[in-house]
Amino acid sequence: MGVGYTTMMYDATDIDRGLRDIAACRYDGAEIGLEKVRTAGPDTVDRLLAEYDLDLYCVMSEWLEDEAAVGRVADDLPMLADLGAEFVGFLPPQRGRQDDETVQQWFTRLTEAATDAGVTPLVHHHGATHVESAAETRRLLDAVDDLELLWDTAHYYPYGEHYPDGDVTDGIERFVDDIAYVHLKDVAPPTGFADIRDSLTEGDFHLDNVINYFRSFTDLGEGVLDFAGVYEALEAAGYDGHYTVEIENRTEKPLVHSMENYDYWRGVTTE
Repeated sequence: MGVGYTTMMYDATDIDRGLRDIAACRYDGAEIGLEKVRTAGPDTVDRLLAEYDLDLYCVMSEWLEDEAAVGRVADDLPMLADLGAEFVGFLPPQRGRQDDETVQQWFTRLTEAATDAGVTPLVHHHGATHVESAAETRRLLDAVDDLELLWDTAHYYPYGEHYPDGDVTDGIERFVDDIAYVHLKDVAPPTGFADIRDSLTEGDFHLDNVINYFRSFTDLGEGVLDFAGVYEALEAAGYDGHYTVEIENRTEKPLVHSMENYDYWRGVTTE
């Protein structure tokens, strides 16, 4: 079990600085988006991971919006295996763009290809996509053999049984046998957050709804989520996988945010 950080706050042309910062903050591993790997080149990414002594926990796919995207991701899976990626996270299409049968077919194809390549396939339940609620997540996991779950604290929060309280442990209880990898990020919900969530679920992608939803994500400890409860529930469930901090809205001084989030999570796990 290790603690990782994502390169979301760094441009694809600045992957060197991103991985250097992650290593400097004493993280064990990194998560990188597939499009960043493509831009930097797998040889460069491989060299930097070795130079900074970081494990490659997960590579997140591009958004699976059409057949062409599915094909590109499938073609890149052997490359990700060669890089030593433990997991590949698949991002569902935007809400209302595809039907259940098509999404299931895409995930089945990619899961089989990932398994053949030697990389563990994950679905990332994600707000404003085809797989956001607990019921939708359950349905896809049951439909696709060997698909496992990337469970995300912030993306589960709006759909959890205890919303708007910060207790998201019902998600852990519900998916205890499926969680293979965990994203940590906090939520500071603005006024009217439930209405924003419902609008996105209904496919109303008005710019204000999208911006207010995703801007609610924040550094650990700056929102409403109970991370001590998350850690205790996962420990009690026997989870022994990685925890990756995914911060995406703090573009200024990313090194500072990387360090502060590391310190916060270490504080949670050592209390």
